[in-house]
Amino acid sequence: MYDDILYEEEGRLAYITLNRPEKLNALSNNLRGELMHAMKRAEGNAEIGVIILRANGRAFSSGYDLTPTRLATSGSEFVHPLSLLPDTGSTHPGPGQWARHVVMTNWTIWELAKPVVAQIHGYCLAGGTELASICDFRIVAEDAQVGYPPVRAMSTMDMLWTPWLLPPAKAREFAYVGDSISGREMERLGWANYAVPKEQLAQFTVDFARRMAHIDNDMLMYSKRAVNRQYEAMGIRAGLWSGTEIQALSAARPAAAEWGRHVREEGLKAALEWRDGPFRDFRGAYASAPADRPLASGDSAR
Repeated sequence: MYDDILYEEEGRLAYITLNRPEKLNALSNNLRGELMHAMKRAEGNAEIGVIILRANGRAFSSGYDLTPTRLATSGSEFVHPLSLLPDTGSTHPGPGQWARHVVMTNWTIWELAKPVVAQIHGYCLAGGTELASICDFRIVAEDAQVGYPPVRAMSTMDMLWTPWLLPPAKAREFAYVGDSISGREMERLGWANYAVPKEQLAQFTVDFARRMAHIDNDMLMYSKRAVNRQYEAMGIRAGLWSGTEIQALSAARPAAAEWGRHVREEGLKAALEWRDGPFRDFRGAYASAPADRPLASGDSAR
């Protein structure tokens, strides 16, 4: 039924597995459409109490698919036929609408009647952190690498979750610099519920979910709704919406054109090495990445 995810049910648990391992589970539009469909499929099954979101391969997710082929084909039943995006009730016309669409899509998981547990290993970057953060619980491998490197050259975060899930100082550091933070540290900061050795991650997550699944579905739904409404009273919806407007502005700043120029002239991998090179992590850890580079100004794109 699905091309980019796997869906399984076992007793009270539903498993949704991101399944583009060769792309480090980059979040293409089709994958995201399939994911939201599967979430609703699990929600609609009265036998299911808890959903586990996990991934095949070396990474939970490297973020949104940045390749030109990220757009789903018009034949996909999991995206809107006009926008080729997961359907949110809007086609999001015009420039600068990506972040708005991301947040509207992620509200699907926020409003889902059933709790979602994210099982995170390897890289969890950019859009991958947004997907994990909208879930109800996060269980990570101790050696997982969590970060948001696009803030170094591309734009601000699409879904500005950090002020809601991290201490203020670390929320700023994550949102400004996007450095790699270990799963162990993310647990200490409160973003993850638990950090465990990667060889124990799958079983620990299942045990956690099964324990919660002893609670009836209506009780879980109302508990989730009660907590969500408290965050909404504190302004999380308004905060995330305002972040999407800032993201659109940041993507239109003069220096953002330099990122686009590197992608066009050198290819995506080289552009990522240029972006991360001075930080010496993610693509910047490659020997071919520049250890230093001029500050992006946008002058070369004018």
